[in-house]
Amino acid sequence: MKIKKRVLLFTTFASVALLAACNNTTATKESTTASSETTETSVDLNKLALPQLDKEVKENEDLVELVTTEGKVKIKLFPEYAPKAVENFMTHAKEGYYDGTVFHRVMEEFMIQGGDPEGTGLGGESIWGKGFEVEISPNLYHIRGALSMARAKPLDSQGSQFFIVQNDQDMSDGLAIQFTPEKIIDAYKNGGAPKLDNNYTVFGQVIEGMDVVDKIAKADVKTSETGEASVPEKPVKVEKITILQEAK
Repeated sequence: MKIKKRVLLFTTFASVALLAACNNTTATKESTTASSETTETSVDLNKLALPQLDKEVKENEDLVELVTTEGKVKIKLFPEYAPKAVENFMTHAKEGYYDGTVFHRVMEEFMIQGGDPEGTGLGGESIWGKGFEVEISPNLYHIRGALSMARAKPLDSQGSQFFIVQNDQDMSDGLAIQFTPEKIIDAYKNGGAPKLDNNYTVFGQVIEGMDVVDKIAKADVKTSETGEASVPEKPVKVEKITILQEAK
């Protein structure tokens, strides 16, 4: 039964958008090409820093708390590896941009998506008033609890929307060992979305509150206009985002 779910999940990755439309083959080819230096490298990946695997918040990391109507989620952010995504998120958070927004798209065994002030999946913008480029790092992966930027097809279409990877199935099978640190392969045994690696900007990691994320993902959903069963019947709201620590 688990294998069948995994196949369905990969189908979703290949056919469903993380922002306004779909995660399509063209976008994957473009981003794979753009990140070739990241994946095909002579660097010893097993010697790289992997900050997502450490719950301790370092001086060079930010810490925020998403206060939702279902509970609190603490997330540390990585400005060293995704500076623009973190700056964008932190600035929006400080200015109250996300206050009152909802998780407008939820898919159990995949992710929960929010950050759109319109609540439709079609709105929101970056602090620069235009989209910005993906930031791919060999230090960050879409393991369970990863915070990542949503986008449309263009690589420079990141705005305000984000998603948290919720899937808790073992996704370690079939990973390219020569391109994936051993500790990350182990982490994928606890869930994640490796198909998104090198395609979307990971810029944070949940360190407390994954039970809240799971609860949000399990909401009753209805079908969207595009035919995807992902629109929550009763959307969970982000009441506010509290800044607990800023990187030095």
